[in-house]
Amino acid sequence: MVPKCIVFGSLNGQIRPVFTKLAKLQPKQNFSFAIILGDLFGDNSTEAELEDINALIQGNIPVACPTYFTLGNRPLPAQVVEKIEADDEVCPNLFFLGKRGTLKTTEGIRIVALGGTLETEGRSKPESNAIGKFQPTYSESDARALFGIHKTDILITNQWPKDVRLGSSQTVSGDEGTVPSEVQCLADVCATLKPRYHFSRSDGGHFEREPFFYMPSEDGENGYRTTRFISLPSFGSRKDALYAFNLDPAAIPPVSIPVGCTICPWSAVQSKRNMLPSQKESFQRFAPSDRDRDPGHKRRHKQRVPPPGPEQCFFCLSNPNIATHLIGSIGNDSYITTAKGPLPPPNFFPSLGFPGHMLIIPFEHTPTIDLIFDPTSRASTFAEMQRYRESLHQMLNERSGGKLGSVTWEVSRSGGIHTHWQFLPMPVEKIRKRLVEAAFQTEAANLGYEKFRTVPSPDQIDKHNMDDYFRAFIWTPARSNAETEGEGEADLWSAPDHKGVYKTGSGEEKITMLPIKPDNRFDLQFGRRVMGKLLLLDQRLDWKDCTQTEEEETNDAEAFKEAFKKHDFTMEMEE
Repeated sequence: MVPKCIVFGSLNGQIRPVFTKLAKLQPKQNFSFAIILGDLFGDNSTEAELEDINALIQGNIPVACPTYFTLGNRPLPAQVVEKIEADDEVCPNLFFLGKRGTLKTTEGIRIVALGGTLETEGRSKPESNAIGKFQPTYSESDARALFGIHKTDILITNQWPKDVRLGSSQTVSGDEGTVPSEVQCLADVCATLKPRYHFSRSDGGHFEREPFFYMPSEDGENGYRTTRFISLPSFGSRKDALYAFNLDPAAIPPVSIPVGCTICPWSAVQSKRNMLPSQKESFQRFAPSDRDRDPGHKRRHKQRVPPPGPEQCFFCLSNPNIATHLIGSIGNDSYITTAKGPLPPPNFFPSLGFPGHMLIIPFEHTPTIDLIFDPTSRASTFAEMQRYRESLHQMLNERSGGKLGSVTWEVSRSGGIHTHWQFLPMPVEKIRKRLVEAAFQTEAANLGYEKFRTVPSPDQIDKHNMDDYFRAFIWTPARSNAETEGEGEADLWSAPDHKGVYKTGSGEEKITMLPIKPDNRFDLQFGRRVMGKLLLLDQRLDWKDCTQTEEEETNDAEAFKEAFKKHDFTMEMEE
């Protein structure tokens, strides 16, 4: 049977009413254990409170199931401290987790607690006296001491982790003013432990955030771990001051991102790889400066707005508003997602059953791949994005029976924001008849751009001598012998520059590049417009004309993941 648990908001001395309620619920609910957040005891200012404390210690107030508590804002009463030090419990079934403690229940559920409030500079450290572990303060070293705990099912804190509400559409119901302070070291604890549930107090308000998922780690764990953050009001202040739930300690994380989840508000990408100083400097050059104004003009010029940082970037996983339901796979350095407002409609390629318009996006918030500062990271990012393309090619080959090739394009500009590749299936005959290349050349000529240049071989891909460029990878599956015998398509594809076509693991490919001159106003939708006209989808050239409902987007993303899963190399990394 899956263990059932119940959590109560801060009691503030309401000992008898809570344990009476628990005794009434227990026969039907059969809770494995209970947790009490915040302050179990009040300020002991009334005779009734003191009587209840003594009755509890003496066992005259029964506790119906194992119940755990930690520290809130107040120190524990002296008589409670004496009882815990003598017997390791307050009374039968009531246990103190410690200011900083861990416990594994008989059901195999691991509970981690960090009670009290973060001590401030200048305050005397309670650890210096004999009863410090019962005082309601903790240090950052207390928080860091929890980092070594590998598996955590439930995390209990008295304060909130910093920025936990980032990316959430939920609000505090009740008194917003009773929300406790948010602490960075608690955010670090939660991001490190990745608990399945994180409970905290909010006294007069209730807050339950959407679950958030973590980026896959490199330690071989499987699936997407998620956390539910729930903060409960004080018992008696609201009806939602208790929370009951089932928790199976043997449950494994899902292999795909659960519907309704957001990305971790603290960004697993940023915790894995902090932005390097040189990257920060590279963004500063887009900020407003005196050079943005012409002193000879009397008119006031509009100040340039600096480009968005990772928190506002549509492609950064650290953006709390990123559309996680579109994400299809997450690797070590990049991820893949279905395109918003895809160029083809869902039924355009019948053999696929979904649009097939994908984005391959590096983690690094950088205008171009070439501007990734660290050489090792730059190389691994490019290699993994190429590996995603090859996996997509394998999927297309399998699903279409060799009838679909693909075109992948990118706009690489030092003045950009976050580089990415767009991937689009393309009927094989259009590629082998060189219609894709002709379409790019024609549109470039119409717009007065430079001419496209074919890259002779993949070894020459980085020797293009272009600062800014548009690049297209044109791929077609390998031809069978029957296709090549007596047909001219092979000549159309390779002639007159046979050196431009080279073999890949799943077929043949050609790379063509267009220099972008600094004085040219380049159309960022150039690739989409060319492909749209080639596929006779002129009415869908603007992605805003192709928007879908979230349900439609989710259906397409799920259909893609189902088709891609056997080719997704990130699954192999997790095994």
